[in-house]
Amino acid sequence: MRTPLSVVIGAGGTGGHIYPGLALAEALRRADPDAVISFIGTERGLETTLIPAAGYRLHTVDMIPFDPALGAKRFLLPAALLRSGAQARSVLRTQKAQVVVGMGGYPSAPAIVGAKLAGLPSVIHESNAVPGRANQFAARLTEHLTVAFDGSRAHLSGGERARTVGMPIAASLAALDRPALREEARRAFGIPEGARVVLFNGGSLGAARLTAAAVGLAARWRDRGDVHLLIKTGPAALAETRHKLMEAGVGPVAAQAVPYLDRMDLAYAVADLVVCRAGSATIAELATTGVPAVLVPYPHAPGDHQTHNARVLSDAGAAHLVPDAETTADRLAGLIDPLLADPARLAVMGRAADPGHHARAADLLAETVIRLAGHPTTTREFTS
Repeated sequence: MRTPLSVVIGAGGTGGHIYPGLALAEALRRADPDAVISFIGTERGLETTLIPAAGYRLHTVDMIPFDPALGAKRFLLPAALLRSGAQARSVLRTQKAQVVVGMGGYPSAPAIVGAKLAGLPSVIHESNAVPGRANQFAARLTEHLTVAFDGSRAHLSGGERARTVGMPIAASLAALDRPALREEARRAFGIPEGARVVLFNGGSLGAARLTAAAVGLAARWRDRGDVHLLIKTGPAALAETRHKLMEAGVGPVAAQAVPYLDRMDLAYAVADLVVCRAGSATIAELATTGVPAVLVPYPHAPGDHQTHNARVLSDAGAAHLVPDAETTADRLAGLIDPLLADPARLAVMGRAADPGHHARAADLLAETVIRLAGHPTTTREFTS
């Protein structure tokens, strides 16, 4: 009787690490419907809601961020790694894990430490153009490295042996046909007939800078009728944003604020232009779906990695890069208005991005995992 494939994925903190982990889990299940897949994270991040909601078990460990801002607490990091690594090893034994995957972010490091302690094969995936501290550390503990962007290799120990697989994204985005889904998307969001759509997307928790600029822009354009702003605020800022829109006299024809976007395929299908942060998952999604963008990198990202991510698209002509400090309603109006008035230019931007491996990244990473487990695929074969 065949032993079921058992994989434990370390992913947590932000959606930029969790969603690729979920995309990998989805790909593993496509390859082997009987696979046993669970996650390791902490109690602090979005993993506590996103992973169980996707139908996977989450095991939590006690880990602290790889963050110099912790001050004196940063000296507790080695002890925290040993403690959380031991906790992860216990999880791996319970799950009878065959392979461990670290998707980056501090919650994933204990999974790789646990694999080392348990003598299990492991692989890390680096999603950013400039690797985070957790993966810079974890790369020293495993021979198996995968990256989303070629440029990451130079920043990882042993990076010369890394395999570029792209950024795992959800199957619904990997195969997205924007024109085919557009009318359904416009109905789903109640977009007025004839209006162009600008999507403001600040990431998993929203972004105050982008939301403030969107409200200012909505107030400026409230009487136009030919532009609709779809503003994802994050749950915490929803009520305040709606109140500010109402105070500014902005009605539902001009703008709407939503706490979350459950269907990113519909959001990308409806958008003529996206204004967003430059997390690696977002960059991969934009490149794959061909949505033109204005990218506003988060200025406090470690190593300024979001700016490096953004340049992947801006250098190709697929996006405009605007520094966070310059992201105001006035600046965005001067940039966005000419773009919306020139559909041909938007189309050129949409075609400029190189989708690379992103649409197949989840399957390519799953292939690596299955090979490490010495497990045959049961439903399909992968090709590199």
